[in-house]
Amino acid sequence: MFRMMLILLPIVATSLMGMAVIAVLSMDMNAEWQPIAIAAAAGLIVSFPISWFVGRRIVAVTGWGN
Repeated sequence: MFRMMLILLPIVATSLMGMAVIAVLSMDMNAEWQPIAIAAAAGLIVSFPISWFVGRRIVAVTGWGN
């Protein structure tokens, strides 16, 4: 399951970080670098449990890695 999480992490992290940065940029056009960096860091932190959950579900359904 850990290997599956590591495979999914770059995809999930990039998606969540991109969505968070776009949300910050769409809310405030004069945003400096701090809110953008905080949004990207928040997306990265949130991506770990999501990758773990999705990886666990994939392993449970497919039996990959057992």
